[in-house]
Amino acid sequence: MSVATSSKRYAQAVFQIAKDRNSLDEWQQDLKSIADLLQYSEFVSLVENPKLSFETKAKMAKEILGKINPLALNLAYLLIAKNKFKNAGQISKEFAHLVNEYHGVKNAEVITAIPIDSSDRKKLTQRLEHVIGSKVSAEFKVDPEILGGVVARLDGSLIDGSIRNKLETLKKSLIGIKK
Repeated sequence: MSVATSSKRYAQAVFQIAKDRNSLDEWQQDLKSIADLLQYSEFVSLVENPKLSFETKAKMAKEILGKINPLALNLAYLLIAKNKFKNAGQISKEFAHLVNEYHGVKNAEVITAIPIDSSDRKKLTQRLEHVIGSKVSAEFKVDPEILGGVVARLDGSLIDGSIRNKLETLKKSLIGIKK
């Protein structure tokens, strides 16, 4: 099973538990705390070390995570036991997407050729909200290959306003190829 598929399944299961217990925000914070542990390469190395006992790994996780929901801590233990702790970041991300969908917020991936400041990010997000008529949670990425402009992926749709796309369209029209 791929990491993406596995992470989605964990996120869906956790989402159902959190929704049933009316604790989506608490779970979102707890999952972020667990995922943040991936930033500590020493911790990740210890968790992945087959010579250390599960009890030792679990004790370290509990000490570092502090006071979090006992069920979230159990998820961390499960990920450690199944050698899937590196999936924690993806699980947190998938859970956030599910929470957004539950609240009617659309998820978008926005790609620009250069990094843009928070003001431009806000304007671009507002423009997307206006276009689709719904709240948008945008994740911004940089890809110099698009040369300029913006590419947005939103609920299976692609809005390609990149310079690269416009140049390709111009090239095709100049050589007489129709789309």
